[in-house]
Amino acid sequence: MMKKLHKLNSTPIILVLSFIVLLMTGEYIKTHFNYNNIFTKLETNNSKITKNNSDLKDFSMGELPTNAKNANIENIKVYPGGFPVGIKMNTKGVLVVGFSDIEVAQDKIESPGKKSGMELGDVILKVNNEDILDSKDLIKKVDKSKQNVEITIQRGDKIFNKTINPVVSTLDNSKKMGLWVRDSTAGVGTMTFYYEKNNIYGALGHPITDADTNSILKVRSGELVDSSIIAVKKGEKGSPGELKGIFIDNEKSKGTILNNTFAGIYGKLNGENKFAFRNGQLSILPRDKVKEGKAQILTTIDEKGPTLYDVEIVKLFHQDAPDIKSMVIKVTDERLLNKTGGIVQGMSGSPIIQDNCIVGAVTHVLVNRSDVGYGIYIEWMLNEAETVK
Repeated sequence: MMKKLHKLNSTPIILVLSFIVLLMTGEYIKTHFNYNNIFTKLETNNSKITKNNSDLKDFSMGELPTNAKNANIENIKVYPGGFPVGIKMNTKGVLVVGFSDIEVAQDKIESPGKKSGMELGDVILKVNNEDILDSKDLIKKVDKSKQNVEITIQRGDKIFNKTINPVVSTLDNSKKMGLWVRDSTAGVGTMTFYYEKNNIYGALGHPITDADTNSILKVRSGELVDSSIIAVKKGEKGSPGELKGIFIDNEKSKGTILNNTFAGIYGKLNGENKFAFRNGQLSILPRDKVKEGKAQILTTIDEKGPTLYDVEIVKLFHQDAPDIKSMVIKVTDERLLNKTGGIVQGMSGSPIIQDNCIVGAVTHVLVNRSDVGYGIYIEWMLNEAETVK
């Protein structure tokens, strides 16, 4: 029997800060949230999301000359974040995250989707040339289709069609393609910056990805809500710590999520309901002016809200193309070391500040060194903010 999907409600939900909850839905639906930490550990597959594109955007942000490059981004001033935000996002199409055999009489039939050549990470956009809104819509369209189903798939940058012959399951007498799919995600993340003039925010510093396929989830719609930190798990060697938070007001939208990119999520805030930024505006320091040495991170680990903690930038990487691993940072602040052990899951997106300017954001923690992690140049995040229209 098909099980019902549990939806978010007004009850506070405990989530891992900054690393997104993935909800499995589709032809086979689970009845609970599956909390997966994504991009919390430094692993070789992180290189998959590196942006190998040397054609960088101009840093106009609405106020600079169209030929502005590194030096001129110092004219931009943004509000630093460092506080948690609740994230609710629906994907564009549905993401294939697994295959399943189908029970027919006393036998099991291999997944028709898998037999047709579908791969994990494929995004189903259409069925018989009709757009797919979510997993329930996919089930409905497949079940009412004729013998063969033509589906439109996006794999990486390529979009193509496949024909699949669904099988009628004896469990519920419905047509199935033998796929596990995902259509939404929810969790708590860290705000990095807010550019008031164009009402654009950036958060996380890394993409929201699917834990099973490592695919960057494509946004159909999404929103931000208020959230709060309620607990800290201290990091230890081989076991990164984490910040845990809750949705405070699940129903009141604070902003929209328009893009999910290699460098985080971006969108706009909602008028009078937008978040209150406690700190004044700061300038941006371009990557060629960032230096090794003393710096600070602005992050939230308790009810006190965003607090500055001392770190050291121990290594900078020369980058002509965007990458989420731009610098290595080490926590030196005893307050943070005593409370969290250093960098923990949930701090990604926390602004890195040097000489009273924003230079980057935290993105990773090393598995065996909780006091050491990676950061992204803020310049790369501003590039992605330019995609918000």
